[in-house]
Amino acid sequence: MKIAATTVASQLLRLPWHTPLEQWTDDLLAALPQGISRHVVRFINLDDRVIAVKEIGEFTAHHEYRMLRDLGRMGAPAVRPLAVITGRKDADGNPLTAALVTEHLQYSLPYRAVFSQQVTPDTVVRLIDSLAVLLVRLHLQGFYWGDVSLSNTLFRRDADAFSAYLVDAETGDLKGSLSDQRRLYDVDVARTNIIGELMDLQAGGLLDCGVDVIDIGTRIEERYTGLWQELTGEESIGLEEAWRVDERIRRLNDLGFDVGELKVTSEDNRVVFRPRVVDAGHHHRQLMRLTGLDVQEQQARRMLNSMQTYRLAAGLENMPLEQVAHRWVSEVFEATISQVPAGLKGKLQDAQIFHEILEHRWYMAEKRRADVSLAEATRSYIDLVLPGHRDEAVYLPTGDDDDTDGAGLDALVDFG
Repeated sequence: MKIAATTVASQLLRLPWHTPLEQWTDDLLAALPQGISRHVVRFINLDDRVIAVKEIGEFTAHHEYRMLRDLGRMGAPAVRPLAVITGRKDADGNPLTAALVTEHLQYSLPYRAVFSQQVTPDTVVRLIDSLAVLLVRLHLQGFYWGDVSLSNTLFRRDADAFSAYLVDAETGDLKGSLSDQRRLYDVDVARTNIIGELMDLQAGGLLDCGVDVIDIGTRIEERYTGLWQELTGEESIGLEEAWRVDERIRRLNDLGFDVGELKVTSEDNRVVFRPRVVDAGHHHRQLMRLTGLDVQEQQARRMLNSMQTYRLAAGLENMPLEQVAHRWVSEVFEATISQVPAGLKGKLQDAQIFHEILEHRWYMAEKRRADVSLAEATRSYIDLVLPGHRDEAVYLPTGDDDDTDGAGLDALVDFG
């Protein structure tokens, strides 16, 4: 047996690789939901982490390991590969299928786990939108997916939206740049697969039969096309309309993308420009630079807005933003999260909890028609809302799920 691994080779040696994966005993397995897969997949507790093990052909395992590793180096949203196990044999010396090992993406859910909860058509749309953003990001980096689907994607909550992560790269290929034909083929495959998956959810009673799944499936084409044009399309403006360049850059930043440079040409008293997008994660990187907090893009945007509100309300407009950020982390973010009881810590990511507290505060103020302090909103959220969430750090499915494949609150600064 051979193990091609990063840093977990010694831990992997303790697992029963001489046994087919479907026969591994329950004491090894982690209670996580599995999406639909063509292969045998199991989640395994491995010391301080949870790993996913997938039995797959040797050539494909090495290919997928390489694709995921390269995507990780490029900063693309994908699961992290850990190892490829080859040369497996059972107790009688018969060959067993090779295995790919990846690290479980904490706080992530397969789409069927999202639908095992009560969802609305708006939730479905947010999932599709996040998948469209993921596909655009991958295409910008020259990655051809080949099998785009909800099943091959994991989703993390990101404020009021979702962030999508690639979890299956068997059919993927890094090309450096993609032809329009290949890009649009990926989009067409995504549309077909999504419609089929949503129909399957309707047949299983997990999605209202009144939802037009063809209309929702077609949305990924519309969303993808709009994003791609915004990120890569040329725009022609008059010489007196230079402000539209800044407007375009701001729109791209609002979408979460940074602009590396602009290609500008001038002819017939007009300027034609095309932005070169560096990568997604504009707000994430800004928050990381200011605070060191590693959160999702929309969560980061909400936290940056909270920071600016705090800066104005505290009269710190003349203080450098880096110093304001340090105070905000201590007096607002950490002071809020510290009030969450230990027994509720695994429900959601800290950044998601903070976002939901701000949302809860807004609803309370709307109902009361008066301002609500952050301390009061935090108490109310912890008492009334957070206990109703299921643990998403390591998601434990309930019997109704489809598993197919506080002290110190008054000291909080009241700025959200």
